Amino acid sequence: MNHETSESTTPNKERETRTWAMFLHFSLLAGYVAPIAGLIAPIIIWQVQKDKLPGIDEHGKVVVNWLISLILYLILSALLLFIFIGIPMLIVLIVATIIFPIIGGIKANDGQLWKYPLSIPFFK
Repeated sequence: MNHETSESTTPNKERETRTWAMFLHFSLLAGYVAPIAGLIAPIIIWQVQKDKLPGIDEHGKVVVNWLISLILYLILSALLLFIFIGIPMLIVLIVATIIFPIIGGIKANDGQLWKYPLSIPFFK
């Protein structure tokens, strides 16, 4: 007989939250497969799962803060390309867009919230 108690559903809910939080962070990498997917997929995951799994809301805010910050940094880098400072900035951003979601996803799977460095906190 399979009788679920609140004790057995709590670890399941925690595991599900960790898994979806990890997918939320990793979904930023979808932009390398389909360019706009890296912007849309994280927002969709956040909006669909945040009411079902309250822990997802904080991860969603971290990811969207990074997306907005990244767009601003890319615009600034593009403007600075004319004086060659933008080239190293773009290289740093490319590396960060690969490394940050991986670190965030791994930490989320461990039950930790990792705020991306260089991210401007638009959503708190």
